[in-house]
Amino acid sequence: MGLFVHKYGGSSVADAGKIVNVAKRIAGVHESGHQVVTVVSAMGNTTDELIDLARTVADEPDPRELDLLLSTGELVSITLLSMALRSLGYDAISLSGPQAGIRTDNAYGRARISEVDPARLQHELAKGRLVIVAGFQGLTPDEDITTLGRGGSDTTAVALAAALRADRCDIYTDVEGIYTADPRVVSKAAKLSEVGYDEMLELAAAGAKMHPRSIELGAVYKVPIYVASSFTDAPGTLIQQPSDEAPMEDRIKVTGIAYQTNVAKVTVCGVEDKPGVAAALFEPLAASGISVDTIVQNTSADRTTTDISFTVTSDDLPQTLRQLSSMEPALSVAQVISDSSLASVSVVGSGMQNTPGYASRMFRILADGGINIDMITTSEIRISCIIDREQAHEAVRLLHRGFELDKG
Repeated sequence: MGLFVHKYGGSSVADAGKIVNVAKRIAGVHESGHQVVTVVSAMGNTTDELIDLARTVADEPDPRELDLLLSTGELVSITLLSMALRSLGYDAISLSGPQAGIRTDNAYGRARISEVDPARLQHELAKGRLVIVAGFQGLTPDEDITTLGRGGSDTTAVALAAALRADRCDIYTDVEGIYTADPRVVSKAAKLSEVGYDEMLELAAAGAKMHPRSIELGAVYKVPIYVASSFTDAPGTLIQQPSDEAPMEDRIKVTGIAYQTNVAKVTVCGVEDKPGVAAALFEPLAASGISVDTIVQNTSADRTTTDISFTVTSDDLPQTLRQLSSMEPALSVAQVISDSSLASVSVVGSGMQNTPGYASRMFRILADGGINIDMITTSEIRISCIIDREQAHEAVRLLHRGFELDKG
C-alpha cells in the first residue's frame, strides 16, 4: 500500500459536476489500496473574483484581511469535495491549511512555508480516512492566516508529500502534462514523458506549467512529481531526478521553450557610480516582496554615473515605481523610465551547459524572424530574451521550430 498526495487545480473543481468527478478519481485510488491526501485549489476563478470584490470596498486592501478573505475560496472546495466523497460512501475529512499543520512566515500574499507538522494528517490517515486539504494557505507564528501566492496549491501539495514521505505527488490540471512548448501556442508541441528537476525548475521559472517553488521543494526532498490531466486518463509527465541511464542524445538537446507575457522593465538613470548603490536600490525592493529578474548595468564613459535596468512582473510595477520614488532623493536618481509592454522567451535544456552555440542560434532565429531583443539573461541551462509582448507567441513558434522540437 502506497501513500499519494493529489492536487487538483481550480479548473478541475470549477463546478459541482467536476468536484464529483474528482471524488470518483480519489475513490478509485483508495479502492486500489492506497492512502490519499488531496490538496484542492479554489473553484474556477474564485480567487480572482474575491480580489475584485475586495477592491470594490478598498483601493488597496489590507494585506492581512485580503489573505483571510482569499483563504475562504479553498475552504469551499475542500468541504464540497469531502461531502461528495461521503455521499459515495467514503470516510473523508476536510482540513484547512492551518489544521493540516502548515506554518508560514509573515509575508502576506506570498508567504513561504516554514514547516509542516504532519501529526494531524497522520492521525486521520491512521483512521482510514481520505484527507482533503486546502491549498494556498497556512498559519503564521502569530496565528494569522496567510496565502502562498499564485501556484501556492502546488507548493502545498509537494510540501505535504515531503512531510509525509509520500511515494509521489500527483498534480492534476487541465493539461495532460509538461510540453516542449505551450500547446495553445505551438500546435506541434510534444508532451514530455519525463523531465529532470533542474530543467523543470528553469521551465517553470520562465513561465511553463507548475510553480517554481513546488519544483524546488520536490528537488530538495526528492519527491517525484507527476503532472497529468484530471479530465482524461492520458499518461502525464514525471518530474524526478534523471536516470544515469538516459539515452545520450536526450542529454544534448533543448528540452523546451517557455514564455511569460507579464514582464515590465524599469531603468533607473543617472545613478552615481560608487560601491553600495546597487544594494541601496535592490534591498528595499526585496524587503517589499518584489522579485527582480534580469538586471543590466551600463556605466557612463567617464565612470561617474550608471544606468541600471531590471525586470519585474507587470503586477509588481506600480509598487516598484512607488518604492523607487521614495528612494530617488537619497540615490540622486536623474530619471526613472518604465515599460510594461514586454515579454520573455526562454530556451531550456541541460545539453546547453557544456555545448557552445545555443545562444547564437537563438539570437539568429529571433533576428531572422524580425524580433528585436531588449535584454538577455542566462543560467547554465537556460537562455532568456526580453522582447516585445506582441511578438511573444511568434517567438515561441520560431524557436520551437528552429531548435527542431517540432520533430519530436
